[in-house]
Amino acid sequence: MAFALNGFVMGMWIVHIPAIEHQVGITHAVLGWMLLFLGGGAFAGMQVCGALADRFGSRAIVLAGGALCSAMVVLPGLADSPWTLAAALLALGFGNGCLDVSMNTQAVQVERGYGRPVMSAFHAVFSVGGVIASLVGARTISWDWRPSATLAAVAVTGVLITFALVPGMLPPERSSPATNPSQTGAATKRRTPSQVWALGVLALLLMLCEGVANDWSVLHLKDVLDAPAATAALAYGGFATAMTVGRFLTDRVVGRFGRVFIVRYGAGLAALGLAAAALSPWIPLALLGWTLFGIGLSGCIPQFFTAAGNVDPESSGANVSRVAGLGYIGMLAGPAIIGPLTHLVPLNLAFFLPAAFCVTAAFSAGILRPARSESPQAKT
Repeated sequence: MAFALNGFVMGMWIVHIPAIEHQVGITHAVLGWMLLFLGGGAFAGMQVCGALADRFGSRAIVLAGGALCSAMVVLPGLADSPWTLAAALLALGFGNGCLDVSMNTQAVQVERGYGRPVMSAFHAVFSVGGVIASLVGARTISWDWRPSATLAAVAVTGVLITFALVPGMLPPERSSPATNPSQTGAATKRRTPSQVWALGVLALLLMLCEGVANDWSVLHLKDVLDAPAATAALAYGGFATAMTVGRFLTDRVVGRFGRVFIVRYGAGLAALGLAAAALSPWIPLALLGWTLFGIGLSGCIPQFFTAAGNVDPESSGANVSRVAGLGYIGMLAGPAIIGPLTHLVPLNLAFFLPAAFCVTAAFSAGILRPARSESPQAKT
């Protein structure tokens, strides 16, 4: 429910972007700059709440983050100038970052006690929340509801759902005393940062690829292959559907073959799919390529969160926040990198850069293996 709530709240903001853009009176270019405040707020929220989750437990931070994210979604609907919109997006982004890192930290704890992989399914439910938002948003817009009224209703509903779901979550874990605390702490300080940062870099690369699909897949079919607008929209539809379905199926594959398998062959399949889409002169093959790209990427990012959370269970929140924060930067960087490249090469050839990132992740998947110093509980 926490993952679905996050997807629903952020999805309701997304479906109202055109109306809010018109309400504030800004251009697409200015909106692009405004979205940086959303990303910056999310990154800050992740870093602050990751440490707080380790100190107070992720359940308490899910309560704070879920209530804050839900309440702040009303602010963009009330904005009447670029400056008030920027402030609103900064606050919404902060709440989103708090909920994002705390719910992923709680999910790591749940998975650790559950006995089998479940992280990818949580991320799939996030996507389902976005689908629900698109349906609800389409209906309220057809009823001519003002964005402020709709988002206010979402805020109240979200806060109530947050207070209802939190009691069912797990309390903070009790760590067992180490046999030699000084040596254990020193070893953790030496080894943990390098593995966590490596996981963060891989998350950045693959979430950058996801951002490329979000922002450029439709334009690729429309501008490069001259597809009709309705057909071009299927490129993102195929990608998003494959991501959702793939995440529901990933946990079974992880349980049988492991996290390294998923990232190695998933990222490899993503590279193959994107290359096929980039090189295809035929619309159906390009659509198939974007779909394969989504299937390949679908299970990768959840594995990084699980691995980071298990490097050191006592610093699970901080480690997840580092990986999530770097990944979020990658998501925002995707459009910014591809855009300038199109001044040098055609759009379809620019896709070979994210394809190369997928290949890099595939060859680096071994970083997901537990360190030898991890406890048996962490390896689970």
